[in-house]
Amino acid sequence: MDLIPSLPDDLGFECLIRIPYNHFSSASFVCRRWKSEIDLPSFHNHRKSAGLSHPIVVMVQARDGPNRKHSDGPVYRLIVYEPESGNWSELPPVPGFSNGLPLFCRIAPVGFNLVVMGGLNPENWVVSNYVYVYNFVSATWRRGPDMPGCKRSFFGCASDNERRVFVAGGHDAEKNALQSGVVYDVAEDEWTSLPDMADERDECKGVFHRGKFYVVGGYHTLKQGQFEKSAEVFDPSTWQWCPTVDGFLGTETCPRTCVEGGDGVMYMYQDSEVVALDRSFRTKIPDDMINVHCMIKCGRQLLVVGSIGFDGGNGMYVLDLESSTWITVETPDDYFGHVLSGCCLEV
Repeated sequence: MDLIPSLPDDLGFECLIRIPYNHFSSASFVCRRWKSEIDLPSFHNHRKSAGLSHPIVVMVQARDGPNRKHSDGPVYRLIVYEPESGNWSELPPVPGFSNGLPLFCRIAPVGFNLVVMGGLNPENWVVSNYVYVYNFVSATWRRGPDMPGCKRSFFGCASDNERRVFVAGGHDAEKNALQSGVVYDVAEDEWTSLPDMADERDECKGVFHRGKFYVVGGYHTLKQGQFEKSAEVFDPSTWQWCPTVDGFLGTETCPRTCVEGGDGVMYMYQDSEVVALDRSFRTKIPDDMINVHCMIKCGRQLLVVGSIGFDGGNGMYVLDLESSTWITVETPDDYFGHVLSGCCLEV
């Protein structure tokens, strides 16, 4: 069966990879051949190599603005921002969490998938080890296998963007900081244990940087809130932790804004500036931005999300890393809520 009647398959495939990502689910229902082609990893790779993929930013954001209903606390949802079109939208709720995402859950991109893991049940604050995967091809959620081991929270996680999500640190139900780590293979739908880190690292930040998993900062059980400056680095090719990098952050601070910039450099917000951690670079944030909540890699740019003005409303800027210039992101009224975290997918 031809991909498209009366066209050679190579031309039919060229047409198929030009379908907008938000029509993948509809296209998959056209016929079995289309569905099998769209489901293949090579389909995603061909779109990228042909320059047809587009970045989309997914954020964990509080429901706020004029349409927000009264609540005893913040209700978080997953929103999607498309930088090229300027479109905003909201993903369907995670199954079983129609009243809001698990608080402080972690998200990570893997190909056409968004992985959501951990967090606190917003109704009773019980720590969960749930894993859910949203597929942008089928536009559906599925339940993944639970995170193994103790129920951890405030852990660091990062994705290689191809098939695996790495998890390390955080703390258990007794507030004991953890050295352990695990890795989730989305394609195989299974977990594997990592060797233990050298140190306990609660409230650390995970970043996948130059082919390795960095676990940045954090603190020991007996040093609550006293953040370390060091980082530990896991090399997937050797399945070993490298020697601890002392003084990686330069200062004892919460590492939540650490991010790989898409240009092989890691960046962080420090003292009203965006600075590079492994080369000479710093630029002051816009004058009306009071604080930065998170930074998200978007191609070779950074999406910087923070508080704007003295009323503390949420706002966003894009930092062009080549020119060090700032571009305002126009935010609709329905998307002004506080942002906890975010990530970028190429779809």
